[in-house]
Amino acid sequence: MWSRRIHNSYPRFPADVPSGGRRVALCLRVRRFLCLVISCGRRTFAEQLPGLTRRYGRRTGRLRTTLAAVGLALAGRAGARVARAFGVSVSRSTVLRLVKASPDPEIPTPRVVGVDEYATRKGRHCRHYGTVLADVESRRPVDLLPDREASTQAAWLAKQPGWRWSAAAIGHRSSPKAPRPGHRRRCRSRTGGIFGTT
Repeated sequence: MWSRRIHNSYPRFPADVPSGGRRVALCLRVRRFLCLVISCGRRTFAEQLPGLTRRYGRRTGRLRTTLAAVGLALAGRAGARVARAFGVSVSRSTVLRLVKASPDPEIPTPRVVGVDEYATRKGRHCRHYGTVLADVESRRPVDLLPDREASTQAAWLAKQPGWRWSAAAIGHRSSPKAPRPGHRRRCRSRTGGIFGTT
């Protein structure tokens, strides 16, 4: 619901990207409006400037994306040190939190998916294995499965839209062979898994 009834206003000072090595803070006067719907639990709400402010945010969108890019490149401690060098005082946990909050990148659908196993817990009496699915061409992981059963792999592949089929069985004697409809060729990887083509 749109509202024109102003309750009050208050100042906000969101931090922005530094300019010439100096800290930049914007001074905004934000209006708080009354909600006209009686049944609404939130009686008042503050206006937001798209791309500049967000609820409970102390940084502009530009500064958040800049710090997230630094965190993606350097991680926590090193990212906080580099941010301090260009004029933003931020902790390593804040850098990591901004990285986690950033949206996942668009990953193209892989043509060839490799299947291999990894150990989540190793010990003399207790071993637990999972399945890693990786894009063979870009060498990036696609997903992790909790076990190495063929039925889990088949269920995962059935949920992927537009995929005809990928991958093959894991090269381990205790692992059952995964069904391979449309499978054209197989080649063994250096780590012991078997790759298949779509």
